[in-house]
Amino acid sequence: MIAETIQVSLTPVFVLVAIASILNFLTTRLGRVVDRSRLLQQQHGETEGMEHDELVCEMRSLARRIELVNRAMLMLVLSGLTIGSTVIILFFGGLTDSNVEHVAAGAFILSITLMLVGLIMFLLETREASASLRIPETYLELDRKI
Repeated sequence: MIAETIQVSLTPVFVLVAIASILNFLTTRLGRVVDRSRLLQQQHGETEGMEHDELVCEMRSLARRIELVNRAMLMLVLSGLTIGSTVIILFFGGLTDSNVEHVAAGAFILSITLMLVGLIMFLLETREASASLRIPETYLELDRKI
């Protein structure tokens, strides 16, 4: 029975590995956004006029991105914890011959839902990043044939 439980537990463990990889990526991304925001905070008092307005707009965008990445990370951590709970439930059921399939299925569905919400938050963050990094058409010189 324990061998079957280990086999059934492999799927949630693979999801846990995927979540860990995404969290690693998000942590790196968050670090870069925080570094950029610190640089802009240092420049905040040194700018005026249009340059200051552009700096404040970028800082607002960075603040939104930080919030979205933090929310995504929270959802993914909660998903990972729920996946871990799913594995524990499966082992408990396997060791005690209890009927816990519905509980394990519910925990697994919850963990996947949390992961999807985290991925949606990440998608929103990438959209925010893309919107703030649009290249002005004047730099593209679209009137020139190259």
